[in-house]
Amino acid sequence: MFSLAHPVSSTLEVRKSRFIGCVEPVPDRATAQQRVAALRAEHPDAAHVCWALLAGGHSAAVDDGEPSGTAGRPMLDVLRHQELDGVLATVVRYFGGTKLGAGGLVRAYTDAIAQALLHAERIPVQRLRTLHCQLPFAQESTARRLLEQLGGDLLAVSHSDGVRLDVCLEDQAAEEFLQQLQTACRGDVSWQEVEEGE
Repeated sequence: MFSLAHPVSSTLEVRKSRFIGCVEPVPDRATAQQRVAALRAEHPDAAHVCWALLAGGHSAAVDDGEPSGTAGRPMLDVLRHQELDGVLATVVRYFGGTKLGAGGLVRAYTDAIAQALLHAERIPVQRLRTLHCQLPFAQESTARRLLEQLGGDLLAVSHSDGVRLDVCLEDQAAEEFLQQLQTACRGDVSWQEVEEGE
């Protein structure tokens, strides 16, 4: 999976209609909706502000008054085809007086996003993992030091029969953390992966 380093836009003209396509990194739906609202404010004379979103398993495809399935869905398909996540695609359309028909609209919206993506810098998406780790009291400082070295976050700590640390690390770092922790604790560590939404 990939995201984008920064926003990129392109402009396409089809039979006097202008399509301003933009792709940009966004973390979630709320941010995407704020961005779309800002575009509407920037382009008060535009006929449509259509958009598509893929972010953290959430998706959206909005036709904004265009015939159903001719704008948002084709834009979303482009994002999926490019294996993108955390990306918002928007197209601001200024109507040029000539109707394009369903096929023409699908092509125009698809092309506007595809052209913008040609100039976009794709970056790999790092998957984060959250782990509950149970270990002996004597190893708490070792685990904390290791977590810091690997750039992870300590989410919570609790003490009972031993120490329970809730940590969050990037995928690769999580593997390294668990391996080194097993070695430091001589195998006396148990851990459980937390699924999203738990």
